[in-house]
Parts: sequence; structure tokens; C-alpha cells
Amino acid sequence: MEKVKAKKHLGQHFLNDESIAKDIADTLSLKGYDNILEIGPGMGVLTKYLLEKPTTTYVIEIDTESVDYLNANYSKLHDHIISKDFLKYDINEIFEGKQFAIIGNFPYNISTQIVFRTLEMRNQIPEFSGMFQKEVAERICEKKGTKAYGILSVLVQAFYEAEYLFTVHEHVFNPPPKVKSGVLRLRRKENFTLPCSEKLFFTVVKTGFQQRRKTLRNSLKSMNLSDSLREDTIFDLRPEQLDYQQFIELTQKIEADAV
Repeated sequence: MEKVKAKKHLGQHFLNDESIAKDIADTLSLKGYDNILEIGPGMGVLTKYLLEKPTTTYVIEIDTESVDYLNANYSKLHDHIISKDFLKYDINEIFEGKQFAIIGNFPYNISTQIVFRTLEMRNQIPEFSGMFQKEVAERICEKKGTKAYGILSVLVQAFYEAEYLFTVHEHVFNPPPKVKSGVLRLRRKENFTLPCSEKLFFTVVKTGFQQRRKTLRNSLKSMNLSDSLREDTIFDLRPEQLDYQQFIELTQKIEADAV
């Protein structure tokens, strides 16, 4: 079967460097789960190395041409190709509540949405590896005090250990993207439970960064906090000056103030 043509509206850039594909596949520790889900496998350059692992590999692909190619070229994937949109599909129709890892060369245009979806399902996802636009991968792993640090950094780092692994250059893709890519790995924190309301925590982080240049006293004004709480010195800081632990503490203070 002929190779799949990359489709711009799907953000497809096919990796054609075998050694990089193997390096990405090898980022997974394979501990604590029996299943791997690859998002957007395309023509299977990464898939072939995942199929060598002592786990069960599933792939989810929205592009029907890629699905046909995978069916024709990877007999080991029989019954393990999900022709759906990861962002809309209930993946537990396959995994039924079991643990699984996520991996992929993610389309840039939906990569952050994939991360948010992973956070929603974090109780089932102990490990996550993938390739993003370099700036997005760096942002997810960034520490406090920089311009790149933001909502994704805080929310991901609250639940996962985030590690930027390596940079991938444009020339190893077809067609080449206009930016460099970065590979990261997330490993879920063991026995960690958020000691505050998850909904409130997400709201505080997102609201704080909506006006990141302002102090939290100003950026969180819409939350109608009491005057006595707003006198706390933590409100003198800007959101980018707080790590995820400080955001948890801030959420706990807001929670207690509302009682």
C-alpha cells in the first residue's frame, strides 16, 4: 500500500527517523500497567517499536487513510486499532478502568488538549511520553519564575513528575514542521492525593494566570475573597512566582475562607 499523505488540517508531520522513534518508545518504563495507547500513529514508525514491548499496544487514529495503512502493514495490531478521535472517545470502552500508558508524536494543534484529557484520567495513566512542539514541552516541564511557566506547568506538575528528555529537529519529519519538537515524559506521583478541592484548585490556577502580570490580589478579584484573606502576603505575589505546592496552599486558604 502507498504511503499516507500528510494532511495539514490534521496537523500531520510524519517522523521518518527510526532511531528517534525507538528512543521515544524506550522512554516508557512499562511499570504498573499492561497496556499502551499510542495517539496518532500515522504510518506506524513508533508503533513498530511499541509492538516489541511485553505489553499490549493499542493505537487510536482519526485519519482513515492511516487506519487502512496500519491494517495493511501491522498484523500484530489486529483488533487493536481504534478509528476514533481521542479527545471525544470514551477510551474505557477498551480499557474498562485498567491502567494504561499514553505515548505519541502528537499533532501540535491538539497537544495541550491531550494533556488536559490525560489529567482528567490521571488515575488510570501512570506514565505518559510524547513529542510536542518544543516550546510546549518546555512549558509543561518549566519551573516557577519564568515567562514560559504557566497553567499547564502547575497542573501537570501537581500530579506528575515532568521531565524534558530531548529535542528533535525539523528535518526528520515529512513534511518538516516550521519549529523544533521536544520529547517529554510524565510519571504519576505515587500515593498522591490533592489535599483540597480539585475543581477549586484548577479554577485558582487558571484564573490566576489569566492576568499573569498582576499580583494574585488583583488577578483573583473575581473570586470575591474576603478582605482578611486578601491581606495574606501570598497575594502580594504574581502567579508565576508560585510552584504547584504553593498553589495548593493558596487553594486551601481560599477553601477555608469560604467555610
